[in-house]
Amino acid sequence: MPTPDDPRHDLFLRLFARSEAALHTLLRAMLPSREDANEALQETVVVLWRKFDEFDPDRDFRAWASGIARNKALALLRDRQRDRHVFDLDLANRLADRAEAQETRHSSEREALEGCLQKLPVARRELVLSAYRQGTRMDELAAQRGQTPMSLYKILHRIRQTLHDCVRRTLKKKEPA
Repeated sequence: MPTPDDPRHDLFLRLFARSEAALHTLLRAMLPSREDANEALQETVVVLWRKFDEFDPDRDFRAWASGIARNKALALLRDRQRDRHVFDLDLANRLADRAEAQETRHSSEREALEGCLQKLPVARRELVLSAYRQGTRMDELAAQRGQTPMSLYKILHRIRQTLHDCVRRTLKKKEPA
């Protein structure tokens, strides 16, 4: 097991940080409550850390971690199987498969959106980013820009449509023929 001063410790933290949201999504899809998902995620992290010496860096960490998370969720479901409110294992596996597919799709969409944002002219990109920053009020932003809120909404609508079209085209290019 790596120690905190071992370079593999940093590698583990980076890989886990990139995968944590996907693992939580997977566990939430498989388990009936947020508390169960959180418990399974904690147990998953412990196993990942303990077995990290066995991890092959040439493999996909997220796939490896997802397999361990899935096993933790299934074990939790087996332990609670007497409770009639718990999903059966077949349903839990189907939900996990669906969650992994959705996470893959969402990841592709996020990457495409990032690329499309970079293609926007700087002024439009900055407008979108400032408009959707938490705590931004459209009336205040419009006043700062010397516009009415309605004209700002129309501009943002056109930018969103441009981004939507760009993301759709980008994803279509990546689809297998």
